Amino acid sequence: MLSVKEARQLIANQVKLLNPIKIKLEEASGHILAADVFAPYDIPSFRQSAMDGYALIFEDQPLPLQLVGEMAAGTSESLQLSLGQTARIFTGAPVPEGADTVVMQEKVSLSAGKIIVEDIRLEKGSNVRAVGSEIKSGALAMAHGSLLSPAAIGFLAGIGITAVTVFPMPKVVIIVTGKELQKPGSELTFGQIYESNSYSLSAALKSEGITEISIVQADDDLEILTRILESALLKNDVILLTGGVSVGDYDFVLAASKACNIQQIFHKVKQKPGKPLFFGTKGEQLIFGLPGNPSSVLSCYYNYVLPAIKKLSNKENSVQEIKATLTHDYQKPAGLTHFLKGNYRNGKATPLNAQESFRLSSFAQANCLICLDEMQQEFKAGQTVDILLLPH
Repeated sequence: MLSVKEARQLIANQVKLLNPIKIKLEEASGHILAADVFAPYDIPSFRQSAMDGYALIFEDQPLPLQLVGEMAAGTSESLQLSLGQTARIFTGAPVPEGADTVVMQEKVSLSAGKIIVEDIRLEKGSNVRAVGSEIKSGALAMAHGSLLSPAAIGFLAGIGITAVTVFPMPKVVIIVTGKELQKPGSELTFGQIYESNSYSLSAALKSEGITEISIVQADDDLEILTRILESALLKNDVILLTGGVSVGDYDFVLAASKACNIQQIFHKVKQKPGKPLFFGTKGEQLIFGLPGNPSSVLSCYYNYVLPAIKKLSNKENSVQEIKATLTHDYQKPAGLTHFLKGNYRNGKATPLNAQESFRLSSFAQANCLICLDEMQQEFKAGQTVDILLLPH
């Protein structure tokens, strides 16, 4: 059986970047650039006013200046100023030919169609944005590997970019196994429970910007599961199976994977919860067999699935591993790494109640997983431990 560290490394070794694709800029938020982006134009492409005020020739001061026109943002008209003249101008408007300075409207007095400048700090070129002051044509706008944040999307739109080459988000299918599972809202009969794993997993995936998610429910039948798995492998980058990974009479994930020619990388990890975790590959596709218990599913997702998914898209793992001070004593048997649902605040980590793998109530309140070393049995309050800070 593998240690947690060994399992993580084996998964990381199998993850290859998804092939870059070109997409519309408005669809690219949250993606990572797979190619440099260069500015196609000077931005701005004309001298532009940075203020509401008056355009003028700096050397004309302090003489009264004759108001001869107006320049509004978006105008296609041009205007030529001569000595002794000024033009009303607004933020974003083209600066008239001949003018070299804009004075703020609050710094002038206007009378009988003439202005007098009353700004002793005005300098030549004040409040005028030069051609290409944002970026020059041909200059590198954003480099390969950059995150397309909302600000980045706005910047690229502002320089005329309409499409970008990015690393795509993976296509993910969630295959839920278990005859006893029923959709929330339906009436339960004896022996049935509500299915929640697809809800938590799809919510976690969506919070990472993944939108191509499909959910399939499979009966506890080898032939049915094999057929569903074969279909899933035709069109997904990542396959997540929940339940059916242990060694019970109705656990068919291992057999179905073998029937689909999936290469098993490992089965079982020295951890609690999530000991029966399965991981395999087919080509560059990743297949995770997650335990059926809800807390086990999420614990394995944050420990193994999410880092792999982020790496596929060339993104940084959103789960942070940091040190924290344990607030309570804790005992466990040696031999398994324990991941406790916990609350982290001000450098301290507190284990929550309801640590059983079937219980999600504590996970719903948790903001971290407290990692307790495989071989250590006793942990004292005040001891420093590793924790995984969960994404918000």
